[in-house]
Amino acid sequence: MQAINQPSFERIEVDISLSDDAEDVDPSIAPTQEIEVKYHLPEEEISLGPACWMWDFLRRSRQAGFFLPLSGGVDSCATAVIVHQMTRLVFKAVTQDKDPQAISDMLRIVGEPSTSTWRPTCPQDIATPLIMLTNIRYMGMKENSSPDTRKRAADLAATIGAYHIDLDIDTVYHALVTLFTTVTTFVPKYSMYGGTPAARLRMVMAYLLAQLLPTVRQRNAKNPENPNPGSLLVLGSANVDESLRLKRFILWADDSFDMPLLKSFVSAPPTAELLPITEAYVQDDETDMGVTYAELSTYGTLRRVERLGPWGMWSKLLHQWSDKLSPKDIYTKVRFFFYNYGINRHKLTTLTPSVHAVNYGVDDNRYDMRQFLYPSMDWAYRKIERRLEAMGERAEVVAGKKNE
Repeated sequence: MQAINQPSFERIEVDISLSDDAEDVDPSIAPTQEIEVKYHLPEEEISLGPACWMWDFLRRSRQAGFFLPLSGGVDSCATAVIVHQMTRLVFKAVTQDKDPQAISDMLRIVGEPSTSTWRPTCPQDIATPLIMLTNIRYMGMKENSSPDTRKRAADLAATIGAYHIDLDIDTVYHALVTLFTTVTTFVPKYSMYGGTPAARLRMVMAYLLAQLLPTVRQRNAKNPENPNPGSLLVLGSANVDESLRLKRFILWADDSFDMPLLKSFVSAPPTAELLPITEAYVQDDETDMGVTYAELSTYGTLRRVERLGPWGMWSKLLHQWSDKLSPKDIYTKVRFFFYNYGINRHKLTTLTPSVHAVNYGVDDNRYDMRQFLYPSMDWAYRKIERRLEAMGERAEVVAGKKNE
């Protein structure tokens, strides 16, 4: 009764309809189909992410290309493969997508006028010696460098279409050692006698060639818009998983890019070739460092991601490595790592930013905000040593296999 006594709402007739008329119904309209999300494999992420980052770095820095000291090992091989992937992506953007920005950037980088009608016919054309987008050099010493590494470097450069020089630095090396010996009467020779200057000379030669090669090869000589030849960006790598993830990446690239020669890089031992090669000895990075790449990966994750110091890392590894190392051996390894980390951390402040591919990236003041000068960690070491003393004989015993 109460509802009946209430006044009704005023109704206003309008010439519109909130629903479709029968003749306006379109049966072809349907709900949007579910889109399947594509998840890239880790190997694809290694290939695509850094490749895009490098192209963006190159075009924004307005340089002439890249310079890669190619050693014939897995680390520099992976860098070269990523450069090759970058040229593949640029080739697709230029020829298939017709991206005007990509075309403009490519013409400028390769030294062509903006009005040029030149277009690459394959990714290798973008890395050809005439274009100089990618420049790879092998800098070795006759007594230290094996023919296998030289051949691998040359074959890889030819496969990706890069300009390649097989360069020996013996002349510069012996001249520098002679000069230093004349001044000091001391002969630096390998790690036990002050270290070898070969690695330092490689770096100096890399930057010298990167600065002058565009001039030598007359880049932009026929480009009236910009006659400046420019210089090259030097590529390097600081990968600690050289024998782990990168090998899977190289094998993936072998199948995906049809580059069968990459298998030879995977089987090659990681070496900087800084010592003379004999029938009984070939330099091995892991042996020289005193730590394996797998261990470096573990250290990096515990230090950077889990933010553990010596005590925390030892406590963690005490359970992870108990089946293969004694508590005392684990302490020796942890102390060795933190000693070397402490004396080398400050060197990262001189490096240019790198692509951030893992959580324990160590780019100074970007992803690793810790100090770059460390005090001695005696307090933490004494705490571990007290625990080892309390463990008695168990401190020198391997626990055995873990429970499944």
